[in-house]
Amino acid sequence: MSFYHQPYIRTVSLKRDNIPSFHSYPFYIPSIRYLKELSLHPNVTFIIGENGMGKSTLLEAIAMAVGFNPEGGSLNFSFSTYDSYSNLDQYLKVVRGIDPPQDGFFLRAESFYNVATNIEEMDREPFSGPRVIDSYGGKSLHEQSHGEAFFSTFMNRFQGNGLYILDEPEAALSPLRQLSMLSRIHELVNDHSQFIIATHSPILMAYPSSKLIQLTDNGLSEASLEDTGHYQIMKQFFEDRERMLHHLFKEEDE
Repeated sequence: MSFYHQPYIRTVSLKRDNIPSFHSYPFYIPSIRYLKELSLHPNVTFIIGENGMGKSTLLEAIAMAVGFNPEGGSLNFSFSTYDSYSNLDQYLKVVRGIDPPQDGFFLRAESFYNVATNIEEMDREPFSGPRVIDSYGGKSLHEQSHGEAFFSTFMNRFQGNGLYILDEPEAALSPLRQLSMLSRIHELVNDHSQFIIATHSPILMAYPSSKLIQLTDNGLSEASLEDTGHYQIMKQFFEDRERMLHHLFKEEDE
């Protein structure tokens, strides 16, 4: 698969000369401290790494730098239920493509409830025009399971020709739904969309027209799927499950 289009975001770099201190949060995180210029794939860029490596922090900052609400939603969402996000976006330089996206969404599992609530609040306002929820499948997101609502948003709200930023979307999805998400990502990529996705899911990482950026204590580096710890651990587990479980339980018993 070799379909490419002009990216909406070409590169992201850190304004290193403006950083007040690399000893303060979030600049002491290795993936931020060693960030110089990150080139994004025109189709899909995956940001991967263990917990605590700064995936969500970096993804959130990129989203905020291009105008998204830190808790998620489309570009016209402006609600706020908490102010726990960092100011990293103020120190990022984003080089955009020639044409702006016609659609966009920042979808994050941890604050999706707040997005669903804001949609209901907008639809309760008098003279608000067409129902917002109709763009999300027509059924209240609060009246569905978390996974169903999350998947319905992805399948119905994303229209193509868009910039879509996803933070650990697999957290709400079964493996079968992750495969369905891969199929929809491919449809949207072919409809001139660009994705930036933070994930732990080897299923999602398998999308072929993509770039995997791995965050470690040594900073950022490009990786292949087979070289990631996520893939290797899952492969080892299913190829020799009994042996791995034996060693895990033996260590606990000791």
